[in-house]
Amino acid sequence: MNLSPQEKFESLSLTLPPAPKPLGIYKPFLVDGKYLYVSGHGPVRDDKSLIIGRIGDDLDSDEGKLAARQVGLTILSTIVTNFGSLNAVKRVVKVFGMVNCNSEFLQHPYIINGCSELFAEVWGTENGIGVRSAVGMGSLPDNIPVEVEALFELF
Repeated sequence: MNLSPQEKFESLSLTLPPAPKPLGIYKPFLVDGKYLYVSGHGPVRDDKSLIIGRIGDDLDSDEGKLAARQVGLTILSTIVTNFGSLNAVKRVVKVFGMVNCNSEFLQHPYIINGCSELFAEVWGTENGIGVRSAVGMGSLPDNIPVEVEALFELF
C-alpha cells in the first residue's frame, strides 16, 4: 500500500506542537518557485514550551536526539498549518542542524539524526533524506539544544 506523506505521519501516532510564531523580524517560511525554505525552528512541545539545555552539560546525546526529533515535528507543524497537509511537499532537499553543545561534544550528526529520521519516516528514504549539515554551536536562542532549518521541494 502506497501511503501519502500525511497518511504516513498519521500512522506514526505522533502529535504536532503548535506552529511557532516569529519572535523577530523574519518569515517562518518562504516559497520561491517550487522550493519551500523553512527558517530555523526549535524544539517546541505540545504545550508551547521549549526544550531547554546544552548537550554535554544539561542533556545527553539521546535526549538531544529526541529534541531534534521534536524540532522536526515543529517544522512539520509549520508545513501543515500553512499548507494544510504534508502532501504539499515532494521531497526534503536539505537539512541544516545546529547543536548547542559544550566544546567536548563531538556527536553532532547523531543528534540531527533525530530530525532526519522523522523526515525519512514521513517521506520515505528516497524523498525524505536530502543533503545535510550538522554543526556545533556555542549557544542557541533561549538555550535550546537544537535548531534546524530546512529546504523542501513542493509539488
